[in-house]
Amino acid sequence: MDATADQRYVITLSCPDTTGIVARIAGFLADAGGWITEAGYHSDPDTGWFFTRQVVRADSLPYGVDELRDRFAEVAAELGGQTDWTVTDTAVPKRAVLLVTKEPHCLHDLLGRVAAGELPVQLDAVIGNHDELGGIVRAHGVPFHHVEFPPPGNVRYAVEKEKAFDELSGLVEGYDPDAIVLARFMQILPAQVCRAWAGRALNIHHSFLPSFVGARPYHQAYARGVKLIGATCHYVTPDLDAGPIIEQDVIRVDHSDTASDMVRRGRDIERLVLARGLRWHLEDRVLVHGNKTVVFR
Repeated sequence: MDATADQRYVITLSCPDTTGIVARIAGFLADAGGWITEAGYHSDPDTGWFFTRQVVRADSLPYGVDELRDRFAEVAAELGGQTDWTVTDTAVPKRAVLLVTKEPHCLHDLLGRVAAGELPVQLDAVIGNHDELGGIVRAHGVPFHHVEFPPPGNVRYAVEKEKAFDELSGLVEGYDPDAIVLARFMQILPAQVCRAWAGRALNIHHSFLPSFVGARPYHQAYARGVKLIGATCHYVTPDLDAGPIIEQDVIRVDHSDTASDMVRRGRDIERLVLARGLRWHLEDRVLVHGNKTVVFR
């Protein structure tokens, strides 16, 4: 099938920095007749690492994405064994699964954006450890799965929780998603799940951590007279809320805002940051090296 005029191939690459990387990639694409529509570069002096994202018109190349991958693999190999790279096709929609608990604000926002065509994603399913949000999910025509987690204090808590995560992981992997979004999923993922979902699982948290941990963080912030509230979208790692950061934002509050105002405005910023972070991830705009992230917006 011939490529359409708006179809793009997205190339990302990161590797140890040296001279000639940009010239090698640009020369490779030019030799093939590739029409570059976007190009981002970053040389990080602290890590000595190079990052780039290139977007090419698919209809400018004489071959498809599979051959592009085969040919570009030779370029990447020339840049060393540590080179990390991807080639994706915008004509192939990315797939996502959302994980939820009871708080609906992030779920509502993402469902609305998907329905409006504002996110380049195929939403395959929503999985909840409570069933309260199943109705709104099904109303959007999206499958909803309920995985019951044991309540704290259960005499078999550890065993039952492990079984619940096994069930959850099986459901998620059955969809083979490109993004697994913890949309206020109030469960800590086990280390083995974090490793299995590395680079695919995204989480959102309020930016008070670690200052205000535990329940009712906005109320804690209100009691302390906080003047800025915000949110962080990051990749999930075994280190709780310490994974590579994708997106952050803040808004100002003042003495006239009540604790309820802060909760409401905090949810607003959580929605926005999670949607942005998911978009950057789906569009292959986030490159990670260790805990370092480069986001080509």
